[in-house]
Amino acid sequence: MEASSESRPEPTWRAVLRLMRWDKPAGRLILLVPALWALVLAARGIPPLPLLGVVVVGTVVTSAAGCIVNDLWDRDIDPQVERTRTRPLASKSLSVPVAIALAIAAFLCAYGLTGYLNALSYGLCVAAVPVIVVYPLAKRVFPVPQLVLAIAWGFAVLIPWTAVTGALELATWLLWGAVVLWTLGFDTVYAIPDRTFDEKLGVNSSARFFGAHTPLAVGSFFVGTTALLATLGIVIGLAWPYWLTLVAALGLWLRQSYLLSRYNPPPKLYGQIFRQNVGLGFLLLAGMGLGIWV
Repeated sequence: MEASSESRPEPTWRAVLRLMRWDKPAGRLILLVPALWALVLAARGIPPLPLLGVVVVGTVVTSAAGCIVNDLWDRDIDPQVERTRTRPLASKSLSVPVAIALAIAAFLCAYGLTGYLNALSYGLCVAAVPVIVVYPLAKRVFPVPQLVLAIAWGFAVLIPWTAVTGALELATWLLWGAVVLWTLGFDTVYAIPDRTFDEKLGVNSSARFFGAHTPLAVGSFFVGTTALLATLGIVIGLAWPYWLTLVAALGLWLRQSYLLSRYNPPPKLYGQIFRQNVGLGFLLLAGMGLGIWV
């Protein structure tokens, strides 16, 4: 009798794609967005196409490396969490040696792209690696591990910006701060469904840290993001299309915070908010581009 599809082993190629999270494009796009913000703003319009290609590919492979490292550290925790128990290492679809080899390959691919960068951007790439590697450990010792992730996310601003200008400017740090707060906001939302499991396992998250005040914290992060992006728009002198998109983003961010504050929101809300932030990122990117060109 033919085995059912549920009992068949997962093909290795599919497990590899899942390990790198390439089956979930939203997570890759939400890291690409800050890099594109930085490129467009630093270049005052359209960045050099070769650099754009380097940043896009570098973001994808670095994100893959970070996901693999995360799963390596958490391979004993993930089987105990509903959202993560089917990950390839947790379900043993892939072995640890294979995952390590894939992580090394991804980091080597990223390293190969650094030949296009200047010395400052290259140094920032090197500085980002330890943050990426230790982030999964933060949940074991630090009450707000999402802050470590947000700092790692911030390198997606610093590296492309300096690749264009060769310098860190006031505008760079305003955009960096906005990305850190934005990441804290959407990743805190992402952590909410895992809160019960995290408490049981004794691991930390910003959703656990803020507890009942999580909706207020998320709203505060998004308002802070808006304030820094508004200051950035003034410093750079962006035109009215940028401000329209920023007002629209603030409206949706406030709505997201309100929905989180409602009693017993549906579980699907958290994923919806995460995906909405991907769309908001590209909306703001369009506003930045038009704000420069108009």
